[in-house]
Amino acid sequence: MTTGRPTEQENSPAPSPFEPISAPAAMGATVAPAPAQPAAADSIVATPPANPLTDALVALREAAACTRFDLEIPGAESARGTSAELVHQLDDYVLPRLRRLDAPLLTVVGGSTGAGKSTVVNSLVRASVTPSGVLRPTTRSPVLVSHPDDVRWFSDTRVLPELTRTSGAGTDHRTLQLVPSPALDPGLAFLDAPDIDSVVAANRRLAAQLLAAADLWLFVTTAARYADAVPWDVLETAQERGTALAVLLDRVPPGAEDDIAAHLTEMLAAHGLAQAPLFVVPETTLVDGLLPEPVVAPLRSWFVSLARDAEQRAEVVRRTLDGALDSLRPRTAGLAAQARAQLDAAAQLRTDAREAYAGALEEVDDGMRDGSLLRGEVMARWQEFVGTGELLRSLQDRVGRLRDRLTAAVTGRPHQPGSELTAALESGVALLVDAAAERAAERAATSWRRSAAGTALLRDPESVDVRLDRATPNLRDGIERTVRDWQGAVLDLVRREGATRRTSARIAAYGVNATGLIVMVAVFASTAFIPTGAEIGVAGGTTVLSQKVLEALFGDQAVRRLADEARADLLDRVRALLDGEERRFADLLAAHATVASDAEALERAAADVEAARASSLRASLRRSTEALS
Repeated sequence: MTTGRPTEQENSPAPSPFEPISAPAAMGATVAPAPAQPAAADSIVATPPANPLTDALVALREAAACTRFDLEIPGAESARGTSAELVHQLDDYVLPRLRRLDAPLLTVVGGSTGAGKSTVVNSLVRASVTPSGVLRPTTRSPVLVSHPDDVRWFSDTRVLPELTRTSGAGTDHRTLQLVPSPALDPGLAFLDAPDIDSVVAANRRLAAQLLAAADLWLFVTTAARYADAVPWDVLETAQERGTALAVLLDRVPPGAEDDIAAHLTEMLAAHGLAQAPLFVVPETTLVDGLLPEPVVAPLRSWFVSLARDAEQRAEVVRRTLDGALDSLRPRTAGLAAQARAQLDAAAQLRTDAREAYAGALEEVDDGMRDGSLLRGEVMARWQEFVGTGELLRSLQDRVGRLRDRLTAAVTGRPHQPGSELTAALESGVALLVDAAAERAAERAATSWRRSAAGTALLRDPESVDVRLDRATPNLRDGIERTVRDWQGAVLDLVRREGATRRTSARIAAYGVNATGLIVMVAVFASTAFIPTGAEIGVAGGTTVLSQKVLEALFGDQAVRRLADEARADLLDRVRALLDGEERRFADLLAAHATVASDAEALERAAADVEAARASSLRASLRRSTEALS
């Protein structure tokens, strides 16, 4: 319990709510009330607001609430905080106050841990209405004290709609305890807020939210802590938003009142808060947990004067409301800029994933054209299919002999080498596509990890179960089904191409399946068929063989078109598979990315608010002119 001397004059006239108070005046010296200050040029409080302003503010609120800043890029965390604060301030203060300008003045009592906020509130109403003590944090849930006739203003969700109302003491920071007190004059209410520097993060967030909902903020600090950094960060926020402010300097050592008050006054002026009234409370002994009446009398007198003077209350509301409205445009501009930055970051991530899978498709295309598929198992099955190398040696003698040998190979072997060649081709293509998809997933994930935004997305809980740096586990099955479907489509292509009677007869001699296999082999050759001579190597010989057979069946004019059509069909099917793999990245990004129209919606809503304010001001001036005339 602290000791010290009380103020010297407890019944001095109350100062004007926006007149700066010198250190002697703060101690209780008589100060003449300042002349009434004119309303701000764009004030909207003198008359009830027009519906367009409320509608514009609602639209701004929705635009801010709907805009997401999920990607971890520079400024994103700050934008998320600004967006939440803006939405809360519109919900908790601006919109409710505009709709009911005659509601009681809400004074939020805030400050640092242990500054004595609850003791000040209790002392003002001369009763223990909010808990105080040495344990920290003391105020676990906010307490709102008002005259019994004013409780109705706060019992609904007009202000602070997210907080659950209760009539008893609460321990949940999401409840608001309503306490009626006849010691208060009607028209004024006090809200004891949690510490702005509480060790509990939820308390700190709620304190900031409550301060943004205040018509007037009574900031309580101590002689030992008035220069701390955290309180001044919050005070600067109040200054930026134009919140009406009064300051109570508590627990000032005897004899140091003038020096400390003068220093604090200088600091307030340096931070653009010179108009904030300053009250000084010396160290003193509490009486039944309350500050002695002479000590608290100047502060109470100031509040009583404010409660009983409708013009002064309107001035406080005008200043805070106009300040809140003035702060909307720069804050909205910052949100819009961050929304564009989010769009740019998302576009880069999309490009990275798209390029990774476009590269995979190119790999598959190159692998189909360079002849690499015509080696190994495929080559062995092809040689079985055509009757080993004898066909290659006899090819230049006469194409007719090729048909006979090929027909015997297809119809006379018990192990159906054509089926084995089909399976070998299927397996070869599946391996090619699967490997390309694996490399694409790794490239896409690696490119995302180069940025904080991409890294955070890859660590998102939604993507933990399925590793995006690997292909989908069941992709191989899908590839094999796709290749089988393509092989069936090639057979249909052969049937369509052999629709004429002459060509049909030739195909019949070989069989549709055999002809289709030769087309498939031709697909996995170089970019163009070799018109003359033979390629070096076995794969090259296979390419020439498939070309000669196809020319014998369809004619040389149809050969290129047939192979190109089959190859394009396979690439389209592979593209669809890879698009599905890329979609995993796109879907994860879409779940967190900002919508392209969000920035425009924010800017448009802010402009509409300014236009509505200007229209309201013109209407107010017109009514004033008509009244004077």
